[in-house]
Amino acid sequence: MTSSYQQQLDAKIERIQTQFAEYNPPALEVFASPEKHYRMRAEFRIWHTEDDMFYAMFERSEDGQHKNVIRIDEFEIADQSINTLMPILLEELKSHDILSNRLFEVHFLSTLKGEMLVSLIYRAPLSEEWEVLATQLSQKLNVKMVGRSRGKKIVLSDEYVVEELKVFDRTFQYKQIESSFTQPNAIVCQKMLEWACSSIEKSEKDMLELYCGNGNFTLPLSLKFNRVLATELAKSSVYAAQWNIEQNQIDNIQVARLSAEDFTEAYTAQREFRRLQEANIDIQSYDFETVFVDPPRAGIDDETLKLLQGFERIIYISCNPDTLYDNLQVLLKTHRIVKFAMFDQFPYTHHVESGVVLERI
Repeated sequence: MTSSYQQQLDAKIERIQTQFAEYNPPALEVFASPEKHYRMRAEFRIWHTEDDMFYAMFERSEDGQHKNVIRIDEFEIADQSINTLMPILLEELKSHDILSNRLFEVHFLSTLKGEMLVSLIYRAPLSEEWEVLATQLSQKLNVKMVGRSRGKKIVLSDEYVVEELKVFDRTFQYKQIESSFTQPNAIVCQKMLEWACSSIEKSEKDMLELYCGNGNFTLPLSLKFNRVLATELAKSSVYAAQWNIEQNQIDNIQVARLSAEDFTEAYTAQREFRRLQEANIDIQSYDFETVFVDPPRAGIDDETLKLLQGFERIIYISCNPDTLYDNLQVLLKTHRIVKFAMFDQFPYTHHVESGVVLERI
């Protein structure tokens, strides 16, 4: 590792260890990132001048009152395939007024196996001529392409890529849909999946997962349990999760389109949900032992925290150490930390992912 990366990693380690010291956790397991080319997503503004246009990002001025335009010719943190495509795509867009006119943003979504999706976002309507030229460009560059303008979306081939993540000796396929959330650092994501799977022994009981997204953790963890019930509210993520389950030929997972709060009400018989009946899901038939949660930055609501306290084991992945710290104040009344980890998903930023495994006292 270079000294600059090691320094920022050490600072994150110190922060996490200091913040959680009062909980007396076990030794922190640290999972570093590659120093370069680790992001599988990149989004840029397109900055137009009188005779040119270029990729751009913005940096706040020291007084915080202004944003300075930063020209981006290469983006070291992005996957190498994104860096290779960036100048080629830009020159092609410049060569056609219809493709470059009022172009506002370009988004790249790549995979470890080299598949690429490019989204072109415009501040002007997309014409039939644009669709013809963009289709030709998509075929020439061998990339999937989506065009967006106000109120309109044109999908030229597919609006997704299929990522392949290896977890120990098995490779899982994941549909990743344009503009939907996916883990940006695929290498560290594989480490997170292996850490979660290695945290538990194979069980004859069932697992509950809240906030399952596209099934990122659901698929490999399902091999450890008799059955899995996974919940997610976003329709696009539910669709992707169901596709991923079928594509990977896994038959012990059901996905319920519920928020964590909805599930708590359903599980405690406070409300009935037609969505569960329509999906033929009987919550009460499950024999849950473990719950896996990967909540948004706001953390877990109070009622769901109470629900979690009834589980023998909790695996908690967090993108916000502050809300994890707060949630543990409740969970440690009934559980103790048996594993503690930090994942450097976002090098050179203050963001950090962490994970704890809790067992009932």
